[in-house]
Amino acid sequence: MSKSSILMALEGTYPFHGGGVSTWAHILCNKINKFNFKIYSVNAFYETKPKYSLNDSILEVVQVPIWYALEPKEVIRFDDTYYDFILKKEFLFLDDLEKKFIPIFKRLLGCIYSEHIDADELIEVFVGMWYFFQENDYKLVFKNEKIWNVFKEELMLYTEHYGIKDISLLDLTYAMRWIYHFLLPISIDFPKTEIIHLTISSFIVLPAIIQKYLYGTPILLTEHGVYIRERILAISQSNSSYFLKDFLIRLSECSARASYHQSDIIMSVNKFNFKWELMYGAEQSKLRVVYNGIDHLRFKPLEKPKEFEGIPTVVAMARIFELKDILTMIRSCRVVADVLPNVQYRIHGENDAVPEYTSKCLKLIDELGLQKNFFFLGPNPKPEVVFCEGDISILTSISEGFPYTIIESMSCGIPVVSTDVGGVAEALNEDCGILCKPKDPDDIGKAVLKLLQDHVLREKMKIACRKRVEELFTIDKFIDQYEEIYEELLQMRR
Repeated sequence: MSKSSILMALEGTYPFHGGGVSTWAHILCNKINKFNFKIYSVNAFYETKPKYSLNDSILEVVQVPIWYALEPKEVIRFDDTYYDFILKKEFLFLDDLEKKFIPIFKRLLGCIYSEHIDADELIEVFVGMWYFFQENDYKLVFKNEKIWNVFKEELMLYTEHYGIKDISLLDLTYAMRWIYHFLLPISIDFPKTEIIHLTISSFIVLPAIIQKYLYGTPILLTEHGVYIRERILAISQSNSSYFLKDFLIRLSECSARASYHQSDIIMSVNKFNFKWELMYGAEQSKLRVVYNGIDHLRFKPLEKPKEFEGIPTVVAMARIFELKDILTMIRSCRVVADVLPNVQYRIHGENDAVPEYTSKCLKLIDELGLQKNFFFLGPNPKPEVVFCEGDISILTSISEGFPYTIIESMSCGIPVVSTDVGGVAEALNEDCGILCKPKDPDDIGKAVLKLLQDHVLREKMKIACRKRVEELFTIDKFIDQYEEIYEELLQMRR
């Protein structure tokens, strides 16, 4: 009997990039035995080689490079006939543009600027666009001068209504580019499957909307960090104009509402996410929690290596980028080093994800005189060894879902100092570590000192950490729950 297949849709993560979501996806694809997977991977650019080894349960990987110089269709699939591809390239029926696309495009802009986004209206708009792009070339449509003029005129009306002033031509150009790139997935062919599993409430929802419309395919959404919350945080801190910030937040709100509206089950890795999901239109009856699980036989307590004996050691597994707030981590190191001059913060993880942010971190290390205390050591394929090098581990994020680093550290018997964000408090209780205020290096530094200076407390926490993981966060519990959910979704289809 052939296995049913699941389309797992991801953005900027598995199988081409590391991180918590990728770890989660890799576990599912490797440990789920009753289903096969097809991966729909949206990335900024075309990726040539997966970061992970893909097993036989992954039948297909479709890449959608939304900021690639070429159009995604030109690098993804090669099975369309040459004639059909060129025909769409060469001809754009202007009458169709006027009568069919422009009305739909205006409705989209209306949804973006609506005070109360109508999710049903959004779905109709996206389905209408998909039908139009079955016969017309995506790039040719958006390059048409009439579309640009409609876009300018409509946005000027909406922004005037909301009192947004001083909009430059460059601002309008950026806004149009965002629409063009974010909606690209609607123009791409996608594999047909029995279930769709979204891993973020972004515009990767577009192919899911179409499959549900055409075939009634059930949709599962798993939220790690809440996409709309993290977008608001990132956009608010950007240097863009007020108009662009407002536009991009509104655009992100559209994808979030469409995702929650279309999903049959909305799974979160923590309960913290619920209030955001409900705020953006999710139905209470759809909301569930499945905590991440790890291989507790792999992540187990080991003796601290002799080379680190006598050195107060703080370890972290973290990509170096803004949401991890490494700058605050560095400042906390200064607080600790003032009391324990030989302390070492040893940070393992991708350090070239956002080069300009890494440069800021290196500059701050120099400014605070921490060259002998704070180290970026790059990616490490053996986190189970890394955690055991430390007396404690640390996480200073400003946003999280249910971080693997917390439960991996706990499984190794290593207490954790972490900021109290997202679902961290659902993993880390007072017996296993200390929760701190985000962006507060003094609070974090004092917590680190408390644990580093109290060996007896660390030993008590070591036992509690391991016990908590064995009871709540094993990989077997995690896989069993997801297999049950997939079976439930399959019954919906039938």
